[in-house]
Amino acid sequence: MSELVVKDHSDDLTDFAAEIADQVESFVIAVREIARGDEPGGAVALLLLEVSQLMLAGGRLGAIGDVVPTERFEPDAGPDPDIDELRERLAKVLGPIDRYVEIFDPYQNPVSAATFVLSDDIADVTADLIHGLQHFRAGRAIEALWWWQFSYLSHWGTHAGAALRALQSVVAHARLDVNSD
Repeated sequence: MSELVVKDHSDDLTDFAAEIADQVESFVIAVREIARGDEPGGAVALLLLEVSQLMLAGGRLGAIGDVVPTERFEPDAGPDPDIDELRERLAKVLGPIDRYVEIFDPYQNPVSAATFVLSDDIADVTADLIHGLQHFRAGRAIEALWWWQFSYLSHWGTHAGAALRALQSVVAHARLDVNSD
């Protein structure tokens, strides 16, 4: 596969950044609403839907060539988002299903399983996305796109993918593990 490096002077890339920003903002709003705990019975299904939609944005980021801003340093995006309250609220909503086991890297030799926490994963993904959103809102669309792509490949994509599998497993068990008595 040939590597394509995308320069920051492309109007198409700016439009693409706006599309990703819309998806990111939608995810952040939805996760905050779910974490409020007003619909605990539907929280897992809603999180499954939101993380699935976010992974589409991640797939799009992974499918394009490397986004390389003209400047080779990241401008200050402002303070890091405080996600501790979001993490705590999600932990409360998710309760007994918050911890799960995942194979972190299936290509690692030897393959090993690790314990993860859904509320941590979703809160960390949200923090990565908000960081890019800060760049986007400051008028630095290409910097935002670079950040979302880099952090998708290096961090949030892995955690969102693991969370997606865990959430899907919970939904599957709830629907399929029915006692037929």
